[in-house]
Amino acid sequence: MRPIAQLLLLAATLAAGCTTPPQIDWDSRVGSQTFDATVSQLGPPDKTASLTDGTRVSEWLSVRGTSSPSYHSFPDGRVLRTEGTRGADRWLQLTFTPEGKLKSWKRVWR
Repeated sequence: MRPIAQLLLLAATLAAGCTTPPQIDWDSRVGSQTFDATVSQLGPPDKTASLTDGTRVSEWLSVRGTSSPSYHSFPDGRVLRTEGTRGADRWLQLTFTPEGKLKSWKRVWR
């Protein structure tokens, strides 16, 4: 195989491996997506609550917040590492009707 063809094949392979999966369009799924279909797609929710009217509110952890440590150096050469601030976790909150259909969705940071 010629070097240029090998280079193009390598570039195509890397480009395909670096793509991110498409974002789910939750707006188009309101009214049709079921709770069972969501669980089969996302796995069981991390948190769920049933309201008195039968509505179910469930949350899936999307991204764990990262912490950024702080480093403090002293004149004698010591370096002290302390835990810095931690970013908020990102959650996907889906609300389902008593019949199990997606009613609404939102992203929550906490």
